[in-house]
Amino acid sequence: MIVKQIEPKDTYRIRQHVLRPNSPMESCHFKDDFDEHTFHLGGFIDDKLASIASFYFTKNEKIPQSYQYRLRGMATLPEHQGKGLSSALLRTAFPIIKNNNVDILWCNARSSAVEFYKKVGFEVISDEFAIPEIGPHFLMKKDI
Repeated sequence: MIVKQIEPKDTYRIRQHVLRPNSPMESCHFKDDFDEHTFHLGGFIDDKLASIASFYFTKNEKIPQSYQYRLRGMATLPEHQGKGLSSALLRTAFPIIKNNNVDILWCNARSSAVEFYKKVGFEVISDEFAIPEIGPHFLMKKDI
């Protein structure tokens, strides 16, 4: 598996297929996808994109640090899940975030993914909440 930086448009197909299968493709175009501080990573197997993650320089008001990155839209194609691709994307992202003088990464984690995030060092910092049309989530953060 190889991790590379990718363009926002490269994330849309996997975002829709894995995260929003019953929604139009436009719902997979996230605000700030093209912001100058945003970056997107892709995990490739045999030169085919199999896993994605997007990182946005944005603050969550529930977290006190001034500078933060947000992880959003991390997804792996079903046939490649459980192979460590998401972990590899995060291991690649952590030093990039740290090199930008940011030491907090946060996300709204789907309830079904909380155990994965805990394994890679995130902690739950909220009660469960619902995102309309998506489902139950927890706010999680990781010190980088």
